Amino acid sequence: MEPQENPAVFVSIHPGPVIWRFFYTTFFLPPLWLFFQAFGLINSKVRKGWQGRSRVFSDLEEFNRTHPGGSRLWVHASSMGEFEQAKPIINALKAAHPDINVLCTFFSPSGYENNRSYIGADGIFYLPFDWPGNAERFLNLAKPQAALFIRYDVWPNFIHACDRASVPVILASATLRKDSLRLLPIAKAFHRKLYSHFDAILTVSNNDAETFKQFGLEGVRIEAIGDTRFDRVSVRAKNASRSPLLPEAFTSDSVVVTVGSSWREDEDRYLPGLISLLESNNRLKAVIVPHEPEEDHLKELEQSLPESLNAARFSKYSGSELTRCILVDSIGKLLALYASADIAFVGGGFKSNVHNTLEPAAYGIPVVYGPKIHNSQEARALAESGGGYIVDSAEACSEVLTRLTADEGARLESGKAAGEFVSSRTGATGSVLDTIAPMLGR
Repeated sequence: MEPQENPAVFVSIHPGPVIWRFFYTTFFLPPLWLFFQAFGLINSKVRKGWQGRSRVFSDLEEFNRTHPGGSRLWVHASSMGEFEQAKPIINALKAAHPDINVLCTFFSPSGYENNRSYIGADGIFYLPFDWPGNAERFLNLAKPQAALFIRYDVWPNFIHACDRASVPVILASATLRKDSLRLLPIAKAFHRKLYSHFDAILTVSNNDAETFKQFGLEGVRIEAIGDTRFDRVSVRAKNASRSPLLPEAFTSDSVVVTVGSSWREDEDRYLPGLISLLESNNRLKAVIVPHEPEEDHLKELEQSLPESLNAARFSKYSGSELTRCILVDSIGKLLALYASADIAFVGGGFKSNVHNTLEPAAYGIPVVYGPKIHNSQEARALAESGGGYIVDSAEACSEVLTRLTADEGARLESGKAAGEFVSSRTGATGSVLDTIAPMLGR
């Protein structure tokens, strides 16, 4: 239960918005800026991001020359994962109103670089650093009729600039855990002022909506509409199913276990049991997709697999029926590979946090993963639905994989639950569009 705040204390630690912005801009931003500058000296990705930010305003000026007039929506996402939540919204908006210009910004270099060719956006830019002058200049050049922020990456001076320019702001696919640091006393006061500038906060669940309401925001619509990721993975899974990457020589009359985005910590848990099953069941085959398919990691995996499995790298696989295990040595293929799977193991759950469990679930197959799911509400809910299995050890992983590979009825029942878990949660995109359209005059 939320603790009651002493009114006297409230006055002393809840200064007005001008004071909050002063402290944020004066004492928080300079160290953050110095950190990124220093980190950029040793990290090429961060350095590339700062180089890209130096071009933002000239890029916007060029965009204005090639896209004069018309309504504009500004969409901001931190990185690749968050932008996947934005894509169904953008795609649906452009399908209904192709004349609206969509400008997308990213904070991370990976988000920017991997989406530069995304055809749904009219312009792709880095988000300038959150100095007040940058925010004002960006808004003056971008000229959006509305701003859509995805999930959590909210920058105070940009939000304030939107407020000054009377640009309505929406936060979509929003999440807020009950133990979030944003709810600590001083942080809560700061975020109360920040979120008060939003017109709507659209959350992924009722629990998130109730937690946001603890800020006591007046005049801000807070509503649980679901997560647009369900719409995104559902559409992508249907499209990928039409063009399977694996030949029938590998999948025909077989039970295929696909391991997605695995780290060494995951491999220590799933590999012993999986190898044992492969050696004892000739119908069983495996596809292993490391999160980072670097040469050293691939060689380690190859050395850990028995020669009897005739393991082959995906790039060199000739279609031989003798191959029992494929190691994927490139990125960008995982979603399509799940289309040929009967069971999925998703990595990350034995490292820091489980990766995307919705992608395999969308194909209607059971999903197995490790216990570190604190940042993934859907992973816990998937397990509760019967479509997912949380395993906390190599023994538990082996036990679940053994049961799913041996018992077709249990496998199909669990897969059906996983598919229904995803399909029953689609539709959030339409709710976001219903909120945005009036702001864009539609």
